[in-house]
Amino acid sequence: MSGPTRAFHINTRMQISASILNTGQQNEVKVTTNSAAKQLLIPPKAEGNGSTLNGGELLFLALATCFCNDIYREATKRQMKIKSVKVIVSGEFGGEGEPGFNIQYGAIVDSDATEEEINNLILYVDKVAEVHNTLRVCTAVTLKTINK
Repeated sequence: MSGPTRAFHINTRMQISASILNTGQQNEVKVTTNSAAKQLLIPPKAEGNGSTLNGGELLFLALATCFCNDIYREATKRQMKIKSVKVIVSGEFGGEGEPGFNIQYGAIVDSDATEEEINNLILYVDKVAEVHNTLRVCTAVTLKTINK
């Protein structure tokens, strides 16, 4: 089977959930990892009924955040000191119901490490970034409940 290289770690499974409650003029947004809940501020649309951010923006932010966090994680394992990480994700969405396409990203890592060490780190993280690999294997998204 071809596809992204996977590096699975024993006993590091994370249970993750996200929720949004929109009441027209207010959003209550919560994300949870292993029962550690965090509230996020996502303003509602000025006219109400929805959010100022769309799902595509949040998906791309998830990709950027995952890559950024994984750079720091993997750099620590290599005893590399990272000064900053900038990740830019872009892509396109078509009409209603169409999936995104042409999703690309780039990263700029500032470190005292050599250019070769930084490039090797970036290439490695590209292979192990969990959110990226989730999209790369076309993971099913299943509607679990309706009005419950």
